[in-house]
Amino acid sequence: MVSFADVKAAYERIRRASIQTPIMTSLTANRLTNCSIFFKCENFQRIGAFKFRGAYNAISQLTEKEQQRGVITHSSGNHAQAVALAAKMLGIKATIVMPENSSPVKIAATRDYDAAIEFCTPNMEMRERTVKRLIKKHGFILIHPYDDSRVIAGAGTAAFELISEVGAIDMMLAPIGGGGLISGTAIATKGLCPKAMVYAIEPQGADDAYRSFKSGKIVPSENPNTIADGLRTSLSKLTFSIIQQKVDEIITVTEEEILDAMRFLWERMKLVIEPSGAVPLAGLLKIKENIDNQRIGIILSGGNVDLSKFFEEYKSTLSTNSNN
Repeated sequence: MVSFADVKAAYERIRRASIQTPIMTSLTANRLTNCSIFFKCENFQRIGAFKFRGAYNAISQLTEKEQQRGVITHSSGNHAQAVALAAKMLGIKATIVMPENSSPVKIAATRDYDAAIEFCTPNMEMRERTVKRLIKKHGFILIHPYDDSRVIAGAGTAAFELISEVGAIDMMLAPIGGGGLISGTAIATKGLCPKAMVYAIEPQGADDAYRSFKSGKIVPSENPNTIADGLRTSLSKLTFSIIQQKVDEIITVTEEEILDAMRFLWERMKLVIEPSGAVPLAGLLKIKENIDNQRIGIILSGGNVDLSKFFEEYKSTLSTNSNN
């Protein structure tokens, strides 16, 4: 089990390498909920997401012999970039297994950090099989996206920083996919504010964590259908055990609620947040009638949005107009 002491140790380990991201507030959000909300903006973290925290914490603890072997992971996006950058900063070779249909923007960003990329068929079975094959061939060290105590402890440093800066809170919300972020968040929150409620927020179209939480056993994610692509993964035994002990409730939100929250963050707070990052605000707005005068922390997990289509369409419009 990952402990609060592990989160504190992770903070000391990564604080010179990571960015202590800003905490923002919104008068409009406070008015809508009649609460004081503190947004931890991990969209400003290195690689644009909280994932750097866990990746750096894990890789920085490798022995010299393990460093020489190099690291490997599988990811279609943020964790891929996080492992690639953390490894580059620490002078370690990184190999990333990415699905063939990964975003070109995320592929390019991962390459920019000098990682080698191995493509695979876009499903979890092939991702894991490809990783195992490469580990057997090259002896790489696996840095799992969430099923790793070091990654979980690193993820928890975002909540640790938030509470350390703003003081005690009554409630903390974070998105849930594989469970690494919410596990670390819950450990940090309960360690600093034992009476605080911890809510995990999940898309209805990928509600395996909700169903697992209610049934008491892991329900695999099968054919998830949500715009929040970072939350389509299944829980692990490690993350599920932490969630069962530390998380008070899991709330599901619709695609429309996710998009409404994302639009609020973009328009009213001028924060570029990806759909997965907007999910916890969607959850808070869903339950706002049941809360009052609370101090609430929200982890905005990342801001990596592929805007290429928007700019291509806009340039096309400009070209069309100039030719008329």
